[in-house]
Amino acid sequence: MLIIAIILFGMLVGAAAQLILGKGSTGIDWTMAIVAGLVGSFVGGLLASLLSGDGLELRPSGIIGSVVGALVVTAAWRWSRGRSVTR
Repeated sequence: MLIIAIILFGMLVGAAAQLILGKGSTGIDWTMAIVAGLVGSFVGGLLASLLSGDGLELRPSGIIGSVVGALVVTAAWRWSRGRSVTR
């Protein structure tokens, strides 16, 4: 059950990152939302929680770090995809 909750949280964070960055005309790319949400949540949430001294508990700093991490991963993914299409 925890694995399903983690995947759903990652998907929501990834979708929020796409909405914040602007989803374009195609809508939300759910594959990118899941991957960016999980990777961004792990990296950003873990770093934000550890840097703020909260440890590994669910705190607002970890949630904010998750969103910021997902924003960075989504922006990098779009930049990388944009460069490969133009060549």
